Amino acid sequence: MTLGALIDAGADVDQIIRGIDSLGLPEVELRVMEVTKGGFRALQVEVEHPEQHAHRNLKDITKLIDGADDITKKQKALAKKIFQAIAEAEAHVHGTTIDKVHFHEVGAIDSIVDIVGAAIGFDLLGVDEIVASPVPTGRGRIEIAHGVCPIPAPATAELLKGIPLVDLAVEAELTTPTGAAILKALVTRFSALPEMTVESIGYGAGSRDLADRANILRLFVGESAALPESDEVVQLETNLDDVTPEVIAYTKQKLFDAGAVDVFTTPIQMKKNRPGVLLAVLCRPADLQVMENIIFTETFTFGIRRQLMQRSKRARQSCVIETPFGLLQGKLGWRHGERPLFTPEFDACAKMASERKVPIREIYRVAEQCFAEQIEKAFDQHEHDHDGGHDHDHDSEHDHDCGHDHDHDGSHDHDCEHDHDHDKGHSHDHDSSPKRKKSQ
Repeated sequence: MTLGALIDAGADVDQIIRGIDSLGLPEVELRVMEVTKGGFRALQVEVEHPEQHAHRNLKDITKLIDGADDITKKQKALAKKIFQAIAEAEAHVHGTTIDKVHFHEVGAIDSIVDIVGAAIGFDLLGVDEIVASPVPTGRGRIEIAHGVCPIPAPATAELLKGIPLVDLAVEAELTTPTGAAILKALVTRFSALPEMTVESIGYGAGSRDLADRANILRLFVGESAALPESDEVVQLETNLDDVTPEVIAYTKQKLFDAGAVDVFTTPIQMKKNRPGVLLAVLCRPADLQVMENIIFTETFTFGIRRQLMQRSKRARQSCVIETPFGLLQGKLGWRHGERPLFTPEFDACAKMASERKVPIREIYRVAEQCFAEQIEKAFDQHEHDHDGGHDHDHDSEHDHDCGHDHDHDGSHDHDCEHDHDHDKGHSHDHDSSPKRKKSQ
């Protein structure tokens, strides 16, 4: 279903077929056909191949991919990343090592074609980021190589750790190991459809017909409409009245070490007039599970509140300026239409103050003055060059040895009326939408 949606959205089917053919799998044919599911058109992909009995391991599949002449290095890396995720999940649930894992369903020819084809397709669309909606797993039981088990299957469940799920009352497997592995390896974050200008929409159909909904995966391709100075963060909060200051300080440091954007505390008055502390953490959505695990482990709190927030921010980058005391490390920040700001790093200022035996406030004062003079000189030179008729590249900010990139989101939007069938090992009931950079 992922492969069908990618082709329908504009991925070159001929390049995908050439890449799959170069794997050297005998008598494999990719059939792409237009079908109707629940009244909606979509592309359905079928993989025709002879009966097979071999159970491949990660080494076997890696060798297949590395030997394919018509697959680029980037496409090979994406495909191997997906299979690596599967191998790690299978090794964990079976209590063995990655090298000893034998793929069953995912090692079948059709699943290899699905995964390699998806890696090629995402690359052909020029995807910078993939965002997915929460994942439906379906309900009921399914028969796998190891017997009957509840949905999601063990390897699927392992792959979905840290990924938000949604309960959908459908008695079918809506997310297979193949689909879960594509999510695990390629999706940057999980959220609703972000602001974007849609360029194309792809529809991939599953083979099964569901009674109350179209069995279709929807994929949006477009360009982010969000400004580069904005992003999303999650704020976590918990009230603590039975934790010592030492524990709070230790917990804050662990959160920072794990990648928290910010951690802060606020004195509060709790029930029964007990004084307490509000512990708040700002983190990236992808780090949510890690942050919550640290808070639960270190504070023994009974609950954590979470909230997804949009954040406006200055673009930023490390920068070094010249001062009478020597080179000083700091941070450069800017917004469109504004001159950049420079903030010295405290540790660098403290070290310089100690070495030069001057008050630290003097280091800050000199740093701000030196930066103001240097940036003014740079702007004066820019205006002079402009008046003189020299050529300029105006696609970028002014040069301060700190270039900055624009972040372009991509998105998967889940439409509750569209579900997926995974008899062929395709992806989940999930709308998806990779996006391109504006320069592409």
